[in-house]
Amino acid sequence: MRVFIAGIDGYLGWPLAQHLAARGHETAGADALLRRAWVAEMGADSAVPVATIGERLAAYREHFGASLPFTEVNLRDHDALGRALAAFAPDAVVHLAECPSAPYSMMDHRHAEFVQSNNVSGTLSLLFAMRDHCPEAHLVKLGSMGEYGTPDVDIPEGFFEVEFRGRRDRLPFPRQAGSWYHWSKVFDSENVAFACRMWGLRATDVMQGVVYGTWCPGDLRLNSRLDFDEAFGTAVHRFCCQAVIGHPITPYGSGAQRRGVLSLADALQCLTLALENPPGPGEYRVFNQLRDVRSLAELAELVQAAACSLGIEARVVPVANPRAETEGHHYRPDSNELPKLGFRPSAPMDEELRRLISDLLPHAGRIAAHADRLPPTVRWRARTARAHTMPKTPDRGREPS
Repeated sequence: MRVFIAGIDGYLGWPLAQHLAARGHETAGADALLRRAWVAEMGADSAVPVATIGERLAAYREHFGASLPFTEVNLRDHDALGRALAAFAPDAVVHLAECPSAPYSMMDHRHAEFVQSNNVSGTLSLLFAMRDHCPEAHLVKLGSMGEYGTPDVDIPEGFFEVEFRGRRDRLPFPRQAGSWYHWSKVFDSENVAFACRMWGLRATDVMQGVVYGTWCPGDLRLNSRLDFDEAFGTAVHRFCCQAVIGHPITPYGSGAQRRGVLSLADALQCLTLALENPPGPGEYRVFNQLRDVRSLAELAELVQAAACSLGIEARVVPVANPRAETEGHHYRPDSNELPKLGFRPSAPMDEELRRLISDLLPHAGRIAAHADRLPPTVRWRARTARAHTMPKTPDRGREPS
């Protein structure tokens, strides 16, 4: 299978390319390298050293015996994107090329507007480019479990049966996103579904939970990044980095907030299963991609236990919640479709966390150098915010390492 990965330089995109290559698939990709600039804007860096894109591509060629066609392009550059798709002629397209941060989108008007325009316009550009250049290709679009919010009922996979005034129908499950970023993902989902109805495209919308884990296969150039700052570091990654440098583990608020989680290895398995089992023409399907449902307090305790098993003293100290969110809530999402395709969870979470912390320990100095970016500063209901300058696409010769 020929798979084009949009967002190939990111946390998921780079290991996915390697995972697919190891299974015999041909991969190509595009990226504007903006994730590097966004993290730098936050005054942080990847906890794990990451190579420049040129070094990454050279390592890929050495390890897999084939070049990885790469285009440095923003998806909103519609003509350039179309040329890249036409040149590669993919059987499938994985869309990971979005700004993936709720806190970043909540900083101020400029960041909210950027995240929504970047994500929604980029997805529209990709949909039209696929219609014109590879209409038979399967789109695997990365959504978010955050699109659903925290309703007081179970969460189905995308759709549910509803009866109203004596009539029944199968409708999209209501979305109740909690950030400007998550609303951009809601708009994406509606646009992808509409494109399938109008043009006969085929798409899998993956509502992904919180992913945790490192990808360090032995050659630094093949490493995936791992962010830990307040905007781009997920809770699990922040907790692990805090433990590694001897800082308290700081869940927000009561810690009763519940989230779906899965390891990076499981996420790669799920995305691969979606790719290798495509839907039919015109079909829009939704997969809830998660393995466990845990509260933030449980996640903090699991990280604490994993750190202690490695001889690291760690303590949990909750901090005031900067977000506007319900803390104690019902949360039971369905996740039946991927197991039907063969998804089987990999290592237990405690084992994955020990591996994650072990991979981070040699880089404790990198984390400590940016420890001031761990505490939250972005307040959901703040009336004012500190000034930020939106980053430009980074120069290749100056990418952070």
